[in-house]
Amino acid sequence: MAVDAARGSGEGFTSPGVTRVMAAACRAAGLDRRGAELIRLGENALFRLRSVPVIVRIARSVEYLASAHKEVAVSRWLASEGFPAARVVEDLEQPLMVDGHPVTFWHLIVEEGRPATYGELGAVLRALHALALPEGLELPRYSAFGLSDLRLERATGVSEDDLEFLRKRGEELKDRLAELQFGLPLGPVHGDAHTDNLIVDKTGVVHLIDLENFCVDHPEWDLEVAAHEYHRLGWVTEEQYADFVRAYGRDLREWPGFATLCAIQEFKMTTWLMQNVSEGEDVAQEVGRRIASLRDDAAPRNWLPY
Repeated sequence: MAVDAARGSGEGFTSPGVTRVMAAACRAAGLDRRGAELIRLGENALFRLRSVPVIVRIARSVEYLASAHKEVAVSRWLASEGFPAARVVEDLEQPLMVDGHPVTFWHLIVEEGRPATYGELGAVLRALHALALPEGLELPRYSAFGLSDLRLERATGVSEDDLEFLRKRGEELKDRLAELQFGLPLGPVHGDAHTDNLIVDKTGVVHLIDLENFCVDHPEWDLEVAAHEYHRLGWVTEEQYADFVRAYGRDLREWPGFATLCAIQEFKMTTWLMQNVSEGEDVAQEVGRRIASLRDDAAPRNWLPY
């Protein structure tokens, strides 16, 4: 369903532009947009409505339409399984298209006021990976390298020598991935499995959110995140990672392919941050630090958590 915003497009992804998109989407959905609060403007725009406990989520462009359809389908499937996750508003045709922006509506999760733990992350992933995917739910495979090639193609502020190294590194990692033997069968994978993508509600139930990377693939991709943040980056304490392993029942570091998944993740993380190299000297220094450490697999990853 396509909807026109009141004053048309052409403003880019700005606060005034997304506010008009939100207002038009709410009119089409029969929701009161008065007093809506913009709570995030980044990869997506998120508005919290005042009239009802609903979040309005606006994607950047029409290129995200397929992903929005997938998120709605996944949310409805998880709801049918009784799995605690972000829930789309029922009885609405979703996503709406407003001036080229896919728009979806989600039930607000009222938070308890504390972050989720790594033990809770392990328990959520164990439950998720145990689910059987239903017939008719079409999901992509995991995008191991994401938009890395496009980021390298559009990169500015990075030396040609570093870019050439990263291009060669990417090709080498693609070859390594092609030869990798996974130990776990294909199944539902969240695709961005860290504690920031969990919300603990006021009753203590932990909900899985941000379903845009959801896919069907090997569960190792989800397990890699916590193991990598502990083993290579030092962003997770020994106690936190032990809680994760106890809850899930497996330590991915014992799998021979772990180093390859870490190398791919570090490559992707570097190309992601490289997009923001012009935002300040601190970012530029961090990009340089990451590229230098990628040149030596044995070098410590003293990376800052951007």
